[in-house]
Amino acid sequence: MSQHPGEPSGIPSGTPSGGAQDTWSGGASPRSGQPPEPRQHARHGAGGWVTGGVVFAGVLMLCSGILAVLQGIAAIASDDVYGRVGTYVYELNLTGWGWIHVILGALVAVTGLGVLKGAAWARFLGIFLVSLSLIAQFLFLPYLPVWSVVMMAIDVFVIWALASQQEAAGRRAV
Repeated sequence: MSQHPGEPSGIPSGTPSGGAQDTWSGGASPRSGQPPEPRQHARHGAGGWVTGGVVFAGVLMLCSGILAVLQGIAAIASDDVYGRVGTYVYELNLTGWGWIHVILGALVAVTGLGVLKGAAWARFLGIFLVSLSLIAQFLFLPYLPVWSVVMMAIDVFVIWALASQQEAAGRRAV
C-alpha cells in the first residue's frame, strides 16, 4: 500500500475512497495526478457495435439483393406491373430497369454473403455496389417512390457500416 502526499493514510492507492481495486484498473489514484487506465471495453471503442452493424449490413445486402432481383423480374415480365408517378428526367424503358435490378441485385446478394463470411474484398465491393444500388433506386423513384426512398435509406446505412468497418480495421493495423 503506497501513499501519496495529501492522501489519507487509511485509503490504499489505486482505489477511490477505499473501494474495490477493480474500480481503477491501472492502480493510479485520481489524486496522484495520473489518470486511471481505461477499462478493457473502453479501449475497443464502438468496435463491437460497428462489427454488429457490418453483420446486419451483410444481411441487409443479401435481402435487398434478392428483393431487387424479384423487382427486376417483375419489371421484365410485364411492363404494366409498375405505374409511373408523373414524368421524370431520367427516363428508361421499364424492361431496361428490370435488367439493371436483376444484375445489380444478384451482385449485391452475392457480395452480402461475402460480407457475412468476413471477406475483405466483399466490404470494398459492397461499398461500390451498394453505392450503385443507391443511384439506381434514386433513378427508379417514379415507379416506386416510397420503396425507393426506403431502399435508399438502407443503402446509406450499409455504406456507413462497411466504411466504418474499414476504418476500424485500419486503426487496428497501426
